[in-house]
Amino acid sequence: MYYLIAPMVSFFVVFGMLCWLLKGAMAGAVLDHPNQRSLHTLPRPRTGGLAMITGVLAAWLAAQSSWGWVMMLMVFFLSAVSFLDDVRGLSVIWRFLAHFVAAGMFVSVYVLPGLGFVGAALAVLAMVWMTNLYNFMDGSDGLAGGMALFGFGFYGVAAWAQGDMAFAGLCWSVSAASVAFLLFNFHPARIFMGDAGSIPLGFLAAALGLLGWSVGHWPLWFPMLVFSPFILDASVTLVKRLLRREKVWQAHCEHYYQRLVKMGWGHRRTALAEYALMALAGASATWAIGQDDRMQLSVCMGWSLAYLLGMWLVDSKWSRSQEGSRDV
Repeated sequence: MYYLIAPMVSFFVVFGMLCWLLKGAMAGAVLDHPNQRSLHTLPRPRTGGLAMITGVLAAWLAAQSSWGWVMMLMVFFLSAVSFLDDVRGLSVIWRFLAHFVAAGMFVSVYVLPGLGFVGAALAVLAMVWMTNLYNFMDGSDGLAGGMALFGFGFYGVAAWAQGDMAFAGLCWSVSAASVAFLLFNFHPARIFMGDAGSIPLGFLAAALGLLGWSVGHWPLWFPMLVFSPFILDASVTLVKRLLRREKVWQAHCEHYYQRLVKMGWGHRRTALAEYALMALAGASATWAIGQDDRMQLSVCMGWSLAYLLGMWLVDSKWSRSQEGSRDV
């Protein structure tokens, strides 16, 4: 029953710690002040990620997982470095160095034997990208917490379907932490995740996805489709900015979810629409695991076309809105 107890531990630890963070001296210690690229208008604490990661690690300790120690150390390491970045600010070089160290350690311990050198290098790069991707997408109330709820939730369902209750418990612990966080982060948000939460969550999305693949729970496309709402938004936006030769590490307001908020959808409607997208992508991916290769390919192709259409519609409406504002 530890696979059910662990998520409960995660939820209550996160909930209790968030209550303490909002009422204690920490409430005003690390604030996210709005700027021209922000979607919020008032300063908010950005320490919610500390509570989330504390809850997840407490749950994994309670579950006494036999294969999670290195992963737990890397999650703690990334959260500590990222919190330092939240408080004092670190250079891009030091942040990326920490991300590569964590990804390299994980790949060398868990999945290196089956990949070879080139495969391991690609896995490290993919993990570093996913780690940062989550940070890029944490910019609207309830969005990153919702992606964690659905993404890790479907990881857990897929592992449970394979009979791996221990792995399911690890994944569901992250989802349970997200539920507690969303009670305080859904619009209007009272607290933000901060890098101390978004960076480790991105790392875990990649790490648990690779781990599930390496032990045969799912094909490699499964974690990519489950987290596709984040992966495609961030990746397409990055490519666009690279083509314009912009500094991609700097904050901006060009993600699709940011455009939806600015075009009048607001935080709440945007989050609910993204939740529906996350749920559909995760449910279809989980269903497709049990189908033949042809059906799996059809599901992935169908989603690719749906995303292309959706991005085209948002881009078109955004262009019209910008032209209208210039005319005024």
